[in-house]
Amino acid sequence: MSTTDFDVDEVISKATIVEKLKLLAGKDAWHTYDIPSLGVPSIRFTDGPNGARGTRFVSGVPAACVPCGTALGATWDQELIYLAGQLIGEEVKAKGARGWLGPTVNIQRSPLGGRGFESFAEDPYLSGKIAASYINGAQSTGIVSTLKHFVANELEHERMAVDVRVSDRALREIYLLPFQIAIKDASPAAIMTAYNKVNGTHVSEDSWLLEDVLRKDWGFKGMIMSDWYGTYSTTEALNAGLDLEMPGPSRWRGDIANLAISSRKITHSTIDARARNVLNLVKSCMKAEGVSAEEGKRDTPENRALNRRLAAEGIVLLKNDNNILPLPDDITEIALIGPSLKNMAYCGGGSAQLEPYYIVSNYEGIVDQLTAQGTRKDVQIHYEIGAHAYDYLPLLGDNVTSPSGQKGELQMRFFNEPVSSTNREIIDELDLHDSAWQLMGYSSSRLNDRFWADIQGTFTPTETATFQWGIACYGTASLYVDDKLVIDNTSTQRPGNSFFGKGTAEERHLIEMVAGKAYKIRVEYGNALTTKVLKPGVVNYGGGAGRIGAVAIRDSQTAINAAVMLAERCKYTILCVGLDKEWESEGFDRSTMDLPDPMPKLIQSVLDVNPNTIVVTQSGTPINMQPWVSTTTTQVHMWYGGNEVGNGLADVLFGKVNPSGKLPMSFPNAIEDTPSFLNFESQRGRVIYGEDIYVGYRYYEKLKKSLAFPFGHGLSFTTFNYSNLHVTRQSATFRIRNSGSTDGATVAQLYVSPSPSNSISRPVKELKGFIKVFLRRGEEKDVSIPIDRLATSFWDEVIGAWVSEQGTYGVLVGESSVNICLKGLLDVGETMTWSGL
Repeated sequence: MSTTDFDVDEVISKATIVEKLKLLAGKDAWHTYDIPSLGVPSIRFTDGPNGARGTRFVSGVPAACVPCGTALGATWDQELIYLAGQLIGEEVKAKGARGWLGPTVNIQRSPLGGRGFESFAEDPYLSGKIAASYINGAQSTGIVSTLKHFVANELEHERMAVDVRVSDRALREIYLLPFQIAIKDASPAAIMTAYNKVNGTHVSEDSWLLEDVLRKDWGFKGMIMSDWYGTYSTTEALNAGLDLEMPGPSRWRGDIANLAISSRKITHSTIDARARNVLNLVKSCMKAEGVSAEEGKRDTPENRALNRRLAAEGIVLLKNDNNILPLPDDITEIALIGPSLKNMAYCGGGSAQLEPYYIVSNYEGIVDQLTAQGTRKDVQIHYEIGAHAYDYLPLLGDNVTSPSGQKGELQMRFFNEPVSSTNREIIDELDLHDSAWQLMGYSSSRLNDRFWADIQGTFTPTETATFQWGIACYGTASLYVDDKLVIDNTSTQRPGNSFFGKGTAEERHLIEMVAGKAYKIRVEYGNALTTKVLKPGVVNYGGGAGRIGAVAIRDSQTAINAAVMLAERCKYTILCVGLDKEWESEGFDRSTMDLPDPMPKLIQSVLDVNPNTIVVTQSGTPINMQPWVSTTTTQVHMWYGGNEVGNGLADVLFGKVNPSGKLPMSFPNAIEDTPSFLNFESQRGRVIYGEDIYVGYRYYEKLKKSLAFPFGHGLSFTTFNYSNLHVTRQSATFRIRNSGSTDGATVAQLYVSPSPSNSISRPVKELKGFIKVFLRRGEEKDVSIPIDRLATSFWDEVIGAWVSEQGTYGVLVGESSVNICLKGLLDVGETMTWSGL
């Protein structure tokens, strides 16, 4: 029987109960189960939201990395995001996969959320619309998209155990709404359930969410899968509507499920319904053409150009008070300062991580444009780091060499016995492309569940200095330098945030080292089953992980002084600071909104001597910019921009691209000002969403709180005039004119304010439409933004439906949530209730 055209009904009628149950769980970390006798193939899924990583976290096949979720949200460009989705879809097929685990549409209710960078916006409407474009683009290539994480997965702390207590209204208007919009506009083939509970029940066991909301209210016809190890039961999950347990082999859907059927806790019809949804997805996936038989690459000039455009169009120009930007062509000398110039923060941590085809650092992007085509042959480029920005010590990079002589690599050999055993047999061997390893998904048929490994190579420092070395692991690890034990992270271990929150703290040790001397390094490693760290509510991905870091110790004040002296004598100074995947990652939440010390001191010190310094901040979610933000004149915010992160920044700084990015979230003055400040982390296994519907700008406007930068804010090198607003029940039309001297794009944002006669408290205004418009200088266009029934509706908890009340609503059009250019009125003649999509 063909594996591309099996009959679902026939498979269900002929498959044994054992075969059906196998269909309902993964075969391994990334594949569904196959039934060859009935023509049912196995299909592969791949992470993640910003690329197709393939089947390995370590030594995998390189991939295209698109900018992170907040960077894509900052483009506010649905057509561009569609193209990004197509790129993802083709990358998925190149990795031999047919299912993509993305995109993420959870809400950034706090800047501290560890995976906030994966999502698009604090606003559900913007998030849903961007997600729909992403999905449509990806699924146009034939692969299927898995929308995640359904629902209320806004924190990492105790994410498997936390019970999110949220009102029905907030759940509908804020947290479910992006899923609702994406399903309506894009029909994703699959939904992934979140790890957490919602109002007392784990989502993967919640029949109200999975059956009543998803399938009945919204009419969702696709498959529902668990997040990895996010299935917690047999009977409850199957009866609630969870079709696929991932990953495999199954913990819940083998003999235990057979017993549940025999004891009539689960009916045969329920099993058939779950199997039908899995089979329908597999059948849909098999229609994809051009799926590689093996994991491969497709690094093309077209993809590079698109990725560069994505990186640039998400960058937000926050300030340009003295028109320092764009930088002129006649620069003869420039100061480049800051750790984020060379840090290569191309993606956030966790499932978003992948091995990229290449990375253009911020430093490389700027220098390339300064010296492009020989136009600035005589430019003097000066660099000072100013301050280190690491959480964990930097990886060893090109300072290491593997035993086989490969620069930048280490050798990893696997054993079934610990190092204390004699005559150990080498079971497998990998080349590590850096000094970190993540074994989730790694397997070898000859390795036992508990195994050990040796990581070896030589380290050659480029300077004589005192080096600080560090080891963090999920498992156990001890570091030897020249066969001397220097770090023991085996005998005793301290819990930390490494490796999805399951790993240890980083243990450190100082070593005097001489430039040019080759030091033999070796790590004796035991896998995850050897760990002594136990943490509740944290996902156990298995396998194990580790990292080796080292850095030459420097005095922070000396580094700041050197940066200040450079900035003082250079008219043009770019200061680039921020976070990276060590600070923003799946598995843990940030403890503070502050930049790591001593970065705030560096920023202020440089601004004191050169107020026109171009301050570039880089992060996936808001950072504390106080108090120095009040003294900046020129400020740019960038995100984790993928392969082309540095070129995207340089394109904006030098005017090759006129900035058009808009903030997809509010940047508050302090963490104490944020809506969820009093109730963000899990407390004894529960968190209360006490801000209710007042998330992000809805909260700041209701309380009239000042902000560093508001939702939707972003400047341009040109100006735009808005006029001629006309509002009907179906749309708002108006005219936009590029009144400046430069071609560019703007994002027209449509907000709706409540009617004075509304019977319930509502936000001051809410985003209900947007459109990105490109105009040449002097050009003008008539623009129309649709207005649907959602624009005037709220969720009524008494009747359990959407209500659009009679009354006169405000229609506000502008360039941000606070910069309103046009105002109109919308009359709703009679009250209407509705449900569904």
